Amino acid sequence: MPSNWRKRVDAADWVAVTADMNDVGGALLPELITPAECASVIELYADDGLFRAVVDMGRHRYGQGEYRYFKQPYPRPIEDLKQALYPRLLPIARDWWTKLGREAPWPDTLDEWLDMCHRAGQIKPTALMLKYGPGDWNALHRDLYGELVFPLQVVINLNEPGVSHTGGEFLLVEQRARAQSRGTATTLPQGHGYVFTTRERPVRSTRGWSTASVRHGVSGVRSGQRYTLGLIFHDAA
Repeated sequence: MPSNWRKRVDAADWVAVTADMNDVGGALLPELITPAECASVIELYADDGLFRAVVDMGRHRYGQGEYRYFKQPYPRPIEDLKQALYPRLLPIARDWWTKLGREAPWPDTLDEWLDMCHRAGQIKPTALMLKYGPGDWNALHRDLYGELVFPLQVVINLNEPGVSHTGGEFLLVEQRARAQSRGTATTLPQGHGYVFTTRERPVRSTRGWSTASVRHGVSGVRSGQRYTLGLIFHDAA
């Protein structure tokens, strides 16, 4: 019987999600974590024993704020959500690589894919939580971590926009060939997921399909606090 997490993931209109991914490289998902569950996940941030690394974004010129990488085993619901999301994201990933004339390396299950990552020396878990306060922001970037990359990832906003914080919109910026960049800003409702491209997406060209490079970030938080859960489907070297 499907878990509650899989039911929530399956509740998305995946035809519409796929269309949005093909159009702009990102798509809003339904509520994956309830408000009460969001509060419980935020409480995890203070438990040093759950994390393998802490990054001061200002120190590294990544923006302003802080994030923490979880260690394994992941606390709930991280592993459950990753396992539920992977088979839904896989057809999009494979379709993109087919359009680009590439061989898709991703097996049918997340466990098999992570085993491939580990055999290649990418053994560090990559699920993370980000913490932003007033004036904090996240510079445009891509989460690659090694040679093996899954081309889609998911973020979940753990706070209610307009109540817990203002600002902090999720940003996607696409570099188009021989054209100026295109930006997309999205306010993520509390508990909802947002799936987006990790590095690039296929776009139609006069010769068929080409790639458009995409980076993501977060606009400045004007007030309050914003916590985000990041789910990346490849591990780090």
